[in-house]
Amino acid sequence: MRILFAGVCFFLFYNFSSAQTTGAAVAGAGGPSRPVKVLIAGRLIDPQGGKVLEHVTILIDHDTVSKIGKDISVPDSAQVIDLSAYTVLPGLIDCHTHITGQPSGDYYADIFRKTPVDDAVMAPTYALRTLTAGFTSCRDVGARGLVDVALRNAINRGDIPGPRLFVATLFIGSTGSHGDLNGFSPYLAWTEGPKEMTGVANGVEGVRQQVRFNVKYGADVIKFGASAGVLTEEESVGAPQYTQEEMNAIVDEAHLWGRKACAHAHGTVAIKMAVNAGVASIEHGSMLDDEAIRLMKEKGVYLVADIYNDDYILSEYARLGFPQKIIDKEKSVGRVQRESFRKAVLAGVKIAFGTDAGVYPHGWNARQFFYMVKFGLTPMQAIQAATSNAADLIGNTRIGSIRVGGFADIIAVKEDPLKDIKALEKVDFVMKGGEVYKQR
Repeated sequence: MRILFAGVCFFLFYNFSSAQTTGAAVAGAGGPSRPVKVLIAGRLIDPQGGKVLEHVTILIDHDTVSKIGKDISVPDSAQVIDLSAYTVLPGLIDCHTHITGQPSGDYYADIFRKTPVDDAVMAPTYALRTLTAGFTSCRDVGARGLVDVALRNAINRGDIPGPRLFVATLFIGSTGSHGDLNGFSPYLAWTEGPKEMTGVANGVEGVRQQVRFNVKYGADVIKFGASAGVLTEEESVGAPQYTQEEMNAIVDEAHLWGRKACAHAHGTVAIKMAVNAGVASIEHGSMLDDEAIRLMKEKGVYLVADIYNDDYILSEYARLGFPQKIIDKEKSVGRVQRESFRKAVLAGVKIAFGTDAGVYPHGWNARQFFYMVKFGLTPMQAIQAATSNAADLIGNTRIGSIRVGGFADIIAVKEDPLKDIKALEKVDFVMKGGEVYKQR
């Protein structure tokens, strides 16, 4: 057993080291790294002000923006990066990812044969793909075995490249719910090997204990299943899977520990229950009625709707081995979700960008922008959803904008995303914390 454990540790170390080397090579694309850098921006999108600034100089000291303006003196020792032919904007933020996994092509093998070690092996690869796609921060809302915590910590230490992660650890769900991925006969019992770590919890005291467990082991945000879901085999898509008292207890306990709570919620009743419990965001929000929209707007609850991945699921999931029952559930909810999104936008509900990346390949996150514009947002509003709004939802004032004192998380694109939002699918330059990870 010790030999096996040592082998796993060596394999993970080798994989992490390889990812770090890759990141260093990418970072070196802009030349030798220096503590002081100057970006010359042709056009700068300011999402907080909802405006565009022309010919702006950005002075960066280590990982922080120190000056912004038109007439800034450039220190002789600074590394100058000329982006005068580009549109510059803050690093993008995805508020709903599962960065430690994605479908391999065998649904049941992914669930029943793979372990968190498999997730850990691939997680650095997915993190790098996400970062170089222009997403410098992500809220990761559910992972197995605390792999997301280890990944976040490794990125924060600088061991491997990746976005800033704000993680939920274990998805909290009731017995038999969207968060209870078992599926084996109840007569099976495990007599040897490690016990699977699970977020299944029931009753007011049970869910409070689970929140405490998640916080103890590194959760930045608490995620729970208010309703059934699509990509699991329980019967419903949107039925509530916790009582109001249980939802109230989850959110209250999260607040006691200084954490926000977000709710996976497709169904109308479950959405209203979660909003009344005090969540910061509704994830998916597929079946919104007028009352649910009114409640979200009154309480300032964000909608984080993954309105791209319906296309990917319906075109690819049969090939990837998903049961027809799951694909049929997606058919019943995908189009409804997009109409709910449109209604929420028209009503003025706060929108934060979230894709459910991991349902489709990591690094494709920006494909959702087109759908957000198609279903009601202006290009500027879509950018705000993935920058200033997302930062507000996460609760971090140093991301989501390019401003003095903020992190130097900056991207650039050749085309103007305010004219064609698909420009964000082709990011040419990525800086995170003052280090360049991509420069074409």
